[in-house]
Order: sequence, then structure tokens, then C-alpha cells
Amino acid sequence: MAIHNVYLVGPMGAGKSTIGRLLSAELKLEFKDSDKEIEDRCGCNIPWIFDVEGEQGFRDREVIAIDEITQEKDVLMATGGGAVLRKENRNNLKNRGTVVYLKTSVEQQLARTAKDKNRPLLQIDNPRDVLTKLMAQRDPLYKEVADITIYTDERNPKYVVQEILKRLAEINIIE
Repeated sequence: MAIHNVYLVGPMGAGKSTIGRLLSAELKLEFKDSDKEIEDRCGCNIPWIFDVEGEQGFRDREVIAIDEITQEKDVLMATGGGAVLRKENRNNLKNRGTVVYLKTSVEQQLARTAKDKNRPLLQIDNPRDVLTKLMAQRDPLYKEVADITIYTDERNPKYVVQEILKRLAEINIIE
């Protein structure tokens, strides 16, 4: 099955990494996680980058990583939740592959990210407020780049993968 690249976008806690690994196996594409690529390239974790370089520094690194990964062939990439903030990223994602928006509720995000210390934007007293504001800001950008939107709330990742495969077939990305 010949298929071009697939990119997963959506908020933190939507299941991009989990679903991405499963979907990449089904599509026989190499799985890449843009956040993991950034960590590997700089030899430090994302909270450290945020502490030392700020969000701006992290976003600069993210633009480079996404530009390079989207130029590769046979890749399924899970992006970080804020990847759509930069126009360059939105253009590269939209123009270099098929974009799947994994949509989830703030409640589901809270449940999935509550104990994750690797999310600098949530290390505050009221993460619900942050997630609500991020969703208001980012949801239109996810929709802008998405070829397909899939809801992931309280759904088994394997069922989500099956739905994505069905939708990719409907838009003639796979047979």
C-alpha cells in the first residue's frame, strides 16, 4: 500500500503518541514524535528547554524539527499540542501529507495528563483553566490544517486507529 506521510495534531492528552504508534504499524510507516525528536536532538527534556530557553526557544526548535521530518518519506508523525501555533508548521503539515486532528475534551485531557510532569504548561495550580484557554486558541488552527477529524474521548486507541484507516480510505489516501 503506497501512502504518503500522515501527521497527527491535537491537544496534549488526545492520544497522538499512542494512536500514532498503532497507526504507523498498520500503515507500515516509520513513527516519529516531534517532541521526542526535539529532546533527542538537544539531549535534554522539554521542561528543561522551557526553563532555559522559554516557550519561544522550544517553538523555534519545533519549527526546524517539523520542517525536516515532513520532508522525509513514509513517516507518521505525532506533533506536540502547540505545533500548529506557527504558520510555518501549519503550512508544512498541510502541504506535505495528510493531517488527522485527534480531538478531545478538556475533561479527557485533565484525566490523561494529571500526573504527567513532562508538560511544562500544566505545572500550575489550575491546569483546567490553561487547557480551556489553549483549546480556545488552538482548536481553530487544528481545524485549519486537518484533512480528517476524529474524536478520541473515552475510546480505545485500537478503535480510533480503525476509524482513521476507514476515513483515510474514504478520501483515497489508502485502498
